[in-house]
Amino acid sequence: MIRGNFITFEGGDGVGKSTQIRRLENRLRVGGLECVTTREPGGTPFAERVRDFILASNLPAHPAMAEALLFAAARYDHVENLIKPALSEHKWVLCDRFSDSTRAYQGAAGGVDRSSLVQLEALTHESCTPDLTLILDLDPSEGRARIASRRSADASNDGDPFEARDLAFQARLREAFLDIAAEEPGRCRIIDAGAGPDAVEEAIWKVVARRFRLGTD
Repeated sequence: MIRGNFITFEGGDGVGKSTQIRRLENRLRVGGLECVTTREPGGTPFAERVRDFILASNLPAHPAMAEALLFAAARYDHVENLIKPALSEHKWVLCDRFSDSTRAYQGAAGGVDRSSLVQLEALTHESCTPDLTLILDLDPSEGRARIASRRSADASNDGDPFEARDLAFQARLREAFLDIAAEEPGRCRIIDAGAGPDAVEEAIWKVVARRFRLGTD
């Protein structure tokens, strides 16, 4: 079945995924391509409600497996009601996080065993795998500094519980994402997120243009 292209953006907190998704979307639209940008958890009314619940600052302590199940429920709805329909209409889907984040956050850093996550992936998106995953790599201390700067510039931005976790947790996340890239080099590309936004944008565009045979102008 001919469909659109599905690109996911992954990485630890503060790496600049949201900024780079917007920039890639702009470049694709300038080239006449129709895009849908979305995020996880979220993207659909149901998944956004799950997001609000998961990221609530007063959420009681809970096992990482419970988080993984909540993310899986949101992802299933997201895939069925937004991602698959958009791809079937030959649109490009750009998603801020997907199942690799569950592997990293709840799996490698949270302790949920890999076999359980593989089963969840089979249930939620077995027929909808990203064509390309861009992993934005950044030293966790730099990511933490960016988050602090962002909060100081916006008093209403309290961040989320994942951003508040310590540097040791963030370091495990970074290692997990790099491991994922090493395991699936055909799908994943590592982008140095330590450069300025313009340089990161150019690096991403080179990867996308090469993968999908787009013009590089």
